[in-house]
Amino acid sequence: MALRLAHFSDIHLTARPLRLGALDWFGKRAAGWLNVRIGRGRHFVDANAIVAKMADNMKGRGYDHVIFSGDATTLGLRMEFDEVKRILWPDEGWPPALAVPGNHDYYTWRAARVGEFEKVFATWQKGERIDGHIYPFAQRVGPLWLIGVNSAGANLAFWDSRGRVGAAQLDRLAELLQRLPPGPRVMVTHYPLCLADGKPETLWRRLRDARRLADLATKFHVRLWLHGHRHASYFRKPDQWLPFPVVCAGSATHAGRWSYNEYTFVDGQVHGRRRVWSPAAGQFVDGDEFSLPFPLE
Repeated sequence: MALRLAHFSDIHLTARPLRLGALDWFGKRAAGWLNVRIGRGRHFVDANAIVAKMADNMKGRGYDHVIFSGDATTLGLRMEFDEVKRILWPDEGWPPALAVPGNHDYYTWRAARVGEFEKVFATWQKGERIDGHIYPFAQRVGPLWLIGVNSAGANLAFWDSRGRVGAAQLDRLAELLQRLPPGPRVMVTHYPLCLADGKPETLWRRLRDARRLADLATKFHVRLWLHGHRHASYFRKPDQWLPFPVVCAGSATHAGRWSYNEYTFVDGQVHGRRRVWSPAAGQFVDGDEFSLPFPLE
């Protein structure tokens, strides 16, 4: 029997008008707000409307599970998370789902500490975990185990968007992977292990402990890695560095790149298909396809 999953990422919802608190004008968010107004914001002017259509689409396509790999917001503001909740309604009408945060959801140290992402996506973060820690966690989907890892964190400089899993979470991940009953493992993070050409991410955008995380995934026989962060979707087959395939969902709302992925696991393969936003049709339509080896036994 086929198993069908959907995977979306990097929706970057915001609120209009976007208001900052007094202290925000003396920190990283001030530069981010300016960037929204005169820079990257132009790529996401239709994000809210597209996400509303995407949510309706996903709820009706009969997926067994949905995966969200982070960057729900633009600046990690409470008012943006209110928009995420209003448009997505994570608690209503969805199949079972998994969500991990992105660096824009943890835009500041306070945003990470307050945990608005975890409040909004609480029902998408149920699962097996170690000693009550939120991350990592695992969800069973048929014969699969989906492993949600938090690779995001706040950075001080406005140009710094690096991520880190951290030693403590890596230790918990090793324990979790060792404890789980048998079944193929699928890792979900926001940050990639590598770019489409196999090279490392650029210095100020990379996952600091990517090598350690990849080594751990290899040790415990992870069979597929799903992520976001990069706004153009891509996939890589196993190679000498990574013995498992890697798939980036891209951004569901970045103008000209709009897409999410769906995966069908059947007959020892995972068949992937991009669902691409068509401005003319006002909906997501089928895009290009790919297949990768993935035995379910």
